[in-house]
Amino acid sequence: MTVGQRIAQKRKELGLSQEALGDRLGVSRQSIYKWESDSALPEVEKLIALSKLFGVSVGWLLGVEDAPLENTAPENSGELTETQLKMVEEIVSRYLAAQPKADPQRQRRFFRRGATVFAALFCTCFFAIFSLFQRLDRMDQQYNSLQSSVNNVTHSVNSQIGGISNRVEEILKSQNNLTAEYGTKLSHTNLRENRAVFSVYAVPKTYVEGMTVKFSVDNGTGGIQNSLGEEGLNQRFSTTLACQLTDSIALSVSFLYPDGTLQTQLLDTYEHLYTDSLPYVDISIDNLMHSKLAEPGLFIIPAPEDSSVRYVLIDPEQKGDTPALSKIRVGLFKNQALVSWAEPCAQPDSFQGFDRYDFYALPDLRLPLAKEDVLCFAAILTDQYGRTTVCPGMSYILDETREELTWPDEINIDSDPSHWEF
Repeated sequence: MTVGQRIAQKRKELGLSQEALGDRLGVSRQSIYKWESDSALPEVEKLIALSKLFGVSVGWLLGVEDAPLENTAPENSGELTETQLKMVEEIVSRYLAAQPKADPQRQRRFFRRGATVFAALFCTCFFAIFSLFQRLDRMDQQYNSLQSSVNNVTHSVNSQIGGISNRVEEILKSQNNLTAEYGTKLSHTNLRENRAVFSVYAVPKTYVEGMTVKFSVDNGTGGIQNSLGEEGLNQRFSTTLACQLTDSIALSVSFLYPDGTLQTQLLDTYEHLYTDSLPYVDISIDNLMHSKLAEPGLFIIPAPEDSSVRYVLIDPEQKGDTPALSKIRVGLFKNQALVSWAEPCAQPDSFQGFDRYDFYALPDLRLPLAKEDVLCFAAILTDQYGRTTVCPGMSYILDETREELTWPDEINIDSDPSHWEF
């Protein structure tokens, strides 16, 4: 199981949407989506926050250790339990059965004496073993304390090295900067036209009378928009730039001096503006994990053991400034190609406590699966401006036996509609 799959599993066990988990951690819903799709790893502090929220260790989230077992060691009460007494009686009974017939009264005295001896031996062994486990536990605690101290020292050293590196980087940047001061700001977005408008300014470090300052915006689609800066007070040049809204936008400034020298400096980059502007829904429950197939490599609805695999649950709540939905379609996809649309339906009686969800039901189907096939539910969303995006749910593949569905170790499924067939 990957890191993303473990995060998704624990999030669903807590009944949280990706956006709700992001709110608790102080990150965007897109960050949660990237973690769960294994296209990005959480930072160290976010991994620690996730481990505290889910009640698991960071090692478990990273897949380097198993989940801790509950402590089931018996307390040192100083007395034998009923089970232990029965074990002693059974040992003595078997011993007596192997002896020649003797006086019953003598046998009873022997039994009591034997039981006492065995009980004493059992107690001695039990407490010796228990004491050994206590010593091992103390040694384990000392080891953990030592390991924590080493980790703290390592972290301190790395922090100091990182601080020095950052300072050196800042000094080098300062020496190489062409600007004495600059700033960029996303002024506004026009989602109907799918455009972003930025305000920028820059003060050249070396000012020459008659110099020209040009600002540029590159949205990664091949076209670069330019605008001449207007000179204001204190040699400050400023302008506005507009471009098509994408997920990677870079702003830069160029200084053209009277002698023909041209120098350019990158000012800022803006990531995920387009994705963050799209609507989103959370596919909270899809009961395909470890679903038994009717026969190897054949997925059937209705399922032979669990009819709930027919239903897809969608959290329709929209948060933030994302535009309203004008259309939503939910379907089952194989290798990102549509298998069948699911139709809206009433909440089934078998689902309790899911009143705020919208339910969709898949029709009866028989779907052959090969070992390389990837199966998932996805919601196709169209917003009020006619823009379309895909919200994929968890992905599934056949296990080694081809009799159950399980999670893939690595999968790359994005929300770009051009990568889907529907």
